[in-house]
Amino acid sequence: MIAITSACIEIRLAVRRTLSCRLQPAAAIVLAFLSTSCTLTRMPIENERQLLRDASITIHEIKAFERELGIEPTESLARTSTQRAPSSMLWLWLQRAGTVALHSPIDVRLAIGFSSVKEEVPFEQVYKVDGYSAYYRQGNEFADARSVTTVSFAREAAARRVAVVIHEDLHGDRNFDLPWEIEESLITPLGSLAAVEFFKRKSDLANLQIAQALVDEELQLSRELNQLVAAAEQIFRSEDIDSAKEKIVALIPSFPTYHRHFERQTRGQHPGTVVEAKLSHDLAYFRYFDRIVSLYESMGDLKALIRNLRGMPKETPSQGVTDYLVALERRDAVAAR
Repeated sequence: MIAITSACIEIRLAVRRTLSCRLQPAAAIVLAFLSTSCTLTRMPIENERQLLRDASITIHEIKAFERELGIEPTESLARTSTQRAPSSMLWLWLQRAGTVALHSPIDVRLAIGFSSVKEEVPFEQVYKVDGYSAYYRQGNEFADARSVTTVSFAREAAARRVAVVIHEDLHGDRNFDLPWEIEESLITPLGSLAAVEFFKRKSDLANLQIAQALVDEELQLSRELNQLVAAAEQIFRSEDIDSAKEKIVALIPSFPTYHRHFERQTRGQHPGTVVEAKLSHDLAYFRYFDRIVSLYESMGDLKALIRNLRGMPKETPSQGVTDYLVALERRDAVAAR
């Protein structure tokens, strides 16, 4: 039995300074936690320890591989939950009702830290934020030394573990130090591509096929998301907000790959509440996925691509990312002649 008390909770808020005046609606969020004790089905302790030892060996292999790509490893996920007490995060994204963060950053982004794994801090739901759409996600893996390898992460499929470790390390300031939505849009495809390269180097054909299939799926997700967001913008311009939300939610199943992603990540959340925030969140991760994969395929050199993308100026505005990618595409086309 594991009892959850307020003493084990640490709260950190990470919100864009320019949006501090918009934080008042966030006060309307009711965070409902199930504070009753819960029973967890557990593996034998020794089996867990061996699982974590094996995962630790793999993660150190991944971090050594990162250096071959010019990535500076970080302390994120470098230790296991037997070596350091685990932490978890609750992320919330708020987007003004009737809008999608296509031409500017998402309106409000919050990160709340807990000194327990997510499985021990069950979150019920966001009840209401007046004037805003709200989407939340919990996770034990994040870009900080307090994020350790847990038993649940060690049980994940190898392809996902490799992509996650590299993704979180790419967040390190010595790798990328850009505004959140721009940084995510670059490192999400880079992490997935690096997982493919990792299994190529290991001659692990089975996991290579899985990693490549994941890239292909994310490519299709990116294309469908961009089409859906374009349609959503038109609907929001022509309909009242409530009607627009209903039409957009009804439209999502027309994009089957994105629909599966949306359903999986919003399970337990109300579609009409999350739709603007979820679309805006996903744009930050997948907006440029297909363009970056295309650059990788034309260059054939992931290390060079990472180096080129790292050269993006820190002050680049959201709309400037496309210009930067176009310049790289043109430079690559000239070099190929």
